[in-house]
Amino acid sequence: MTPTLPPASRVGRTALTVADLGTQTDFYRDVVGLAVLERSSEWAVLGADDVELLVLESAPDAGERHSRAAGLYHNAFRVPTRAALGDALGRIRGHWQLSGASDHLVSEALYLTDPEGNGVEMYRDRSRTEWPDAPEGQVRMATDPLDLESLAADAAGEGAAPAGTDVGHVHLEVADLATFRSFWVDTVGFRETTTYPGASFVAAGDYHHHLAGNVWHDRSGEAGGRGLSWFEVVVPGADALAALRDRVAATDAAVTSTDTGFETADHDGIRVRFRVEA
Repeated sequence: MTPTLPPASRVGRTALTVADLGTQTDFYRDVVGLAVLERSSEWAVLGADDVELLVLESAPDAGERHSRAAGLYHNAFRVPTRAALGDALGRIRGHWQLSGASDHLVSEALYLTDPEGNGVEMYRDRSRTEWPDAPEGQVRMATDPLDLESLAADAAGEGAAPAGTDVGHVHLEVADLATFRSFWVDTVGFRETTTYPGASFVAAGDYHHHLAGNVWHDRSGEAGGRGLSWFEVVVPGADALAALRDRVAATDAAVTSTDTGFETADHDGIRVRFRVEA
């Protein structure tokens, strides 16, 4: 039987390897709206309402991510209200440049790119009662235009991401979708909720997606260089973590213990850390 992650599983923190720690920290503070929770000469931890969401790891000598290497498409920071997304639009317009905006039916999303080329999404979910009908177990999404002026009019005027902001999902660039599904669905236990041409979206429970993989840019090499260092998947209990570790260990993936769980890598060399909900 195909394994299933507990419905309460979610994405935790993400980490980026960065060349310019100061510039990257300023961007995620001033544009994305995260608070700097901890900082040293080698790393910075940012979040919202004292909840850690993003770790920046300084590596000035790290090379740029190769144009064919797998890795990050975007980190997606989810805000709890439309007003908070309107505030995010204001920060982007005031300090940066918007690269895209979409109504996905289940959510409204803004897209931008950080100073080192990492994709960023900021979004808010619509209420589940507003999601369009879809076959059981599936989620219907689209990429429709987003009314930016309506969104701006709903802004609350707050300068930072509010309490309740989290990492809603992580979207990866991978070499092969069948291999992506083999690890993330057949081994980890996410279920596929929807597909686009060249992309697969997977989730725990009935969410639209906690993780996505796409082959839009013909990536064929393992992850490396600047960009995504690792991200977390958080499960609700020790039994779920132990079962997950057993499934991963039964494949050819290397498993390394951490203080809070374990770390491994998918077939594209993208590192993931699994831990129990605190």
